[in-house]
Amino acid sequence: MGEIATSNRQITMYYDAGSEFGKKTRAYAETEGFEVLAIDVVKEPLTGTQLLELADRLGIHISELVDQQNPAYAYKFNPHDLSSEDWVKMLRKNPEIMRGPIVIHGDKIALIETISDIKNF
Repeated sequence: MGEIATSNRQITMYYDAGSEFGKKTRAYAETEGFEVLAIDVVKEPLTGTQLLELADRLGIHISELVDQQNPAYAYKFNPHDLSSEDWVKMLRKNPEIMRGPIVIHGDKIALIETISDIKNF
């Protein structure tokens, strides 16, 4: 069993509350009637285990949780080919570069790419 709790009564949203897309996604989910447990990954950084679990549940490599198009990434880093451990360290120290929001509802999980993806929950 993983570290990340799930619920069928609410959606859990891991996101950067400072990003416009994150704010809009949360607001949209709430207007759609979802009870949202919002976790701001900048204020409440995820553990390495949690990051790896999210990537695993999404069926992606940990490197795919990094938004290499994010201006914060481009400012601090060049494109990398790193070990999983190094990607985790990068995300833990720079949570604002995580792709997201990531939404979990029961057994469903999704990396939200458009705000309307919330309707799939």
